[in-house]
Amino acid sequence: MRILVVEDEDAIAEPLVAGLQREGFDVDRAATGAAALDESLRPDLVLLDLRLPDMDGLDVCRALRKRSAVPIIVVTARGEESDRVVGLELGADDYVVKPFGVRELIARIRAVMRRTSARPQDEGPLHVGALVVDARARRAQLAGRELELTPKEFDLLTALASDAGAAISRRRLLEEVWETTWYGSSKTIDVHVASLRRKLGDPGLIETVRGVGFRLHVA
Repeated sequence: MRILVVEDEDAIAEPLVAGLQREGFDVDRAATGAAALDESLRPDLVLLDLRLPDMDGLDVCRALRKRSAVPIIVVTARGEESDRVVGLELGADDYVVKPFGVRELIARIRAVMRRTSARPQDEGPLHVGALVVDARARRAQLAGRELELTPKEFDLLTALASDAGAAISRRRLLEEVWETTWYGSSKTIDVHVASLRRKLGDPGLIETVRGVGFRLHVA
């Protein structure tokens, strides 16, 4: 497995790269946002600092997500909830605040890889009215229109579509979509639901069940 470490500070990057290599990972390092966006790099996962010398790491995250579904873990000193929410909304799969332990980070890496690699192989697409969600192909369409979703938005939509019509609790969504790697408030669910509603073009397709969670509307 190849990991791209995007970090400009040698004092942080060098021990991190060494620790990852000791765990058996192949590691590339980029010290700038421009270097991180080099299309010749083919990482299986990206560890992304937000404070880079040439551009904001959130812009790097946005650019990576537009062209790839590669898992992204933000690793940064910016620990405000607003930063976390923005990073996750842009498509990051997890958010780790410095300082951190290498063991914790490796556990997060493995959890994200388990989650993103566990794709159903034998089940057909889910059909909910005009909505079609194909977990195997990682594609979703509404009335024949392709939906451009981030990995987290797709996983959230899949979780709702897999039990369409049922009220799914916030706790269950956190466990199924974010597993136990997200320790903050459930506000991130609201952010992703709001984004999904915009992309679906019909806010009524995802209903809020007060005090419980959300439900995918079945006509």
